[in-house]
Parts: sequence; C-alpha cells; structure tokens
Amino acid sequence: MDMIWVSVLLLCLLLAFLGAGLWVAFSLTAIGCISLYFFSGIPVGASLSTAFYSASVSWDLAALPMFIWMGEVLFRSRLSEEMFRGISPWVGKVPGRLLHTNIIGCGIFAAISGSSAATAATIGKMSIPELSRRGYNKNQILGTLAGSATLGLLIPPSIILIVYGVATEQSIARLFVAGILPGLMLMCLFAGYVMIWSLMNPSGVPAGESESFSFGDKIRRSRPLIPVMLLIIGVIGSIYAGLASPTESAAIGVALAHLLSWKSGSMSRDTFVSGLMGTVKTSSMIAFILVGAHFLTTSMGFTGLPRELAAWINTLGLSPYMLLMALTLFFILLGCFLDGISVVVLTTSVILPMVEAAGIDPLWFGIYLVIVVEMSQITPPVGFNLFVIQGLTGENILRIAWAALPYFLLILSGVILITLFPQIVTYLPGKMGN
Repeated sequence: MDMIWVSVLLLCLLLAFLGAGLWVAFSLTAIGCISLYFFSGIPVGASLSTAFYSASVSWDLAALPMFIWMGEVLFRSRLSEEMFRGISPWVGKVPGRLLHTNIIGCGIFAAISGSSAATAATIGKMSIPELSRRGYNKNQILGTLAGSATLGLLIPPSIILIVYGVATEQSIARLFVAGILPGLMLMCLFAGYVMIWSLMNPSGVPAGESESFSFGDKIRRSRPLIPVMLLIIGVIGSIYAGLASPTESAAIGVALAHLLSWKSGSMSRDTFVSGLMGTVKTSSMIAFILVGAHFLTTSMGFTGLPRELAAWINTLGLSPYMLLMALTLFFILLGCFLDGISVVVLTTSVILPMVEAAGIDPLWFGIYLVIVVEMSQITPPVGFNLFVIQGLTGENILRIAWAALPYFLLILSGVILITLFPQIVTYLPGKMGN
C-alpha cells in the first residue's frame, strides 16, 4: 500500500480512538501496535517492552516531576496574594496601568509553574476581581489574562519544552535557554498593545490611579517577590552558565521553593501532601503519554513512514517558509481539539524528519512549535485557558475568545518574527558552554 494512504489510514484511526474517549497514551500505543503488526516484520511485544523501558529510564525525564513539584509548592504559597501588591507600584504611570499586572504576573508565574492553565488560574483569581472593581475594561482584563497565561508554555522551566526535548532527544538545557528571549518578546508585544490600546481608548482605563511611590517604597512593596525572582534567576542562570543540568537545578528549585513556602508561613502538612499528590498525578499523566509517544516513534521508524513522508514533502518543492506556513495552519487546527502536550507528542515523530529534511534547526523548531501551541490555548472549542477563565468569571466562552483574539494575533506575529529573525531563538543557546 502507498505510504501516503497508510498515513491517512493511521491518522483516521488515531482520531477515531481519541474521539471515542480513549486515553491519549493508549491511543498512541494502539497505533504503534497496528503499524508494527501490519506494516513491518518487527515483533510487537518485544518492541513494546523495549520502548516502554527506554522511555521510562530517561535521566532528562527526571526534571519533569521536579519542576512540576516546584510549581505546585509555590502555587500553594502566598505568592499570588503578594504579586498584585508588589507589581502595581511599578506600572501606575505606564499607559494601561494595572492591566500590565496580568502580563508581568503571568510572566513571573510562568517561570514558576511551567503550566499555562495554572498560570491563568492563579493570576486570574487575584487580578480579575481587583481590576473589575477598579473599573478596567472587561475585554482587556480577560484578553490580557488569556494571552499572557500562554507564557506558561514557553518561559522556562517549561513542562512542554521538557516533553519536546525528551520526545526529540534535544538538549533540555538549550531549549530552556532558547525560550527566554521569545518569552520576553511576547511580553513586550502584549505590553505594547495594551499601551497603544489604552491611549486610543482612555475610557477603558480608570482615572484617579495616580498614587505616587518613591523608588524605596516600590522596593519595599515588592520585597515578598524578591526571593521568588532570585529563585527563578538561580534556576535558569545555573543552567545557562553550565553549573547544573536541568534535573539538578530542578532539585535545587524544589528545595528552595519549600524553604520559601515555610518562611512565608504557608507550608503545612496539608499543603505539602496536596502539592505532592498534584505532582504525582500530573507527572504520571505526562510520563504515560511520553511512553506511548516513544513507542509510536519507534514503530514509525520501523515502518519507514516518516522517511517516506519526508521524501514526499521534498517532491512538492516547498520552501522552508511554505512548509512552516502549512505546519502553522495544521498545528492551529490540531490545537483546536487537543491540549498542547498531546499536540507535541502526536506530531513530532512524523513532522521532525520533514523539518530536518527542509534544513530547519530542530532546536528552533521546538520553540516555534511551543509558540504555535500557545495560540491553540486561546482558540475554541478546546482552548484550555478559555475554560479556566470561564470557570473564574462565568462569562460566555465566545466572549472570552473574542477578547483574546488580539493576543492570538500578537502570538502569530511572534511566530513571524522568530521565522524572519531566528537569532531571537538561537542567540542565547549559541552562547552557552558545551
């Protein structure tokens, strides 16, 4: 059978399994078994056991539960209570004023949790009631939160970058460092849009918030955030400087997160146990998906399907830009129905050979993929950030999606910028020591 039709058949089967409600990990494993049994002469049982074992003992994978645990601990600390009070004095004179607390707060918490949904929930609980009470434009409150919360997928330590690194055998340390500048770029795009919008719509930003703070007052009000900022800088800085691997820095981050939680008075037996159980549940879910994805990747390699597809793509004569344009549309469409991690593990085994054949750097492609997946977090019908914000506000999900549309377009412009100027992604990893 022609490999193109085999690809279509397997894709249809996968969508059928997922549509029937079968877990993503089971769906991936089932497609791998079908591929090996019908389209190769490799024993399914032996390949399954080998792939499951090799995926489970990856040292890089040890960073995953550590960073999740660090985020769970700080999620249950008093950080969110202090964040608004610490950020607001710095943005009181900036056009858009306290709307920037959503952007900056999400950026800070993204560097702690690595999760888009956790970022939206934590910052939203704090900012939505406060900004609504002060009379800020409702659409901008919802839009800045929905858009900025997507930074949880990109700003390191990012859970989805660990997943991509393990699935594609890329350096997680280099992926983390590569995500720094694009993350800051998106924050600047969001902040710039808020400033322009507020200047054009002054009625959407309440007057009378001209409280002045001296530099010393700003520092004093931001003091609770300083230990957390030092924790973030220490974790990422140790990786960038080559002093620690991602797994080692994650272990240090967990220890310091517990110390900060204890010092702030929010550590108790209940919060410790709930944080640990949350870590176990999330880590197990992601690890299970990764094991299934690794087996699918192995089975695809034995069938030769990715190689055949890459050769077919090459015969189309697409330029790298055209290929990226087609992939962007594909990922946005896929992201309308699947969460970000599922999109990554479902596609990398087939897409990466095409990307490498087109001469695209897999490290750069990882950041590109995460940014495109960010866009899918704020697109209906399965935009996880939209669901989280709907749960916080009770607003119609279509209204939230409409409010998030400008930020969707800003993220799309970020994709265009890193495509035209790939150095935004590759500059810092290029400066790292070997």
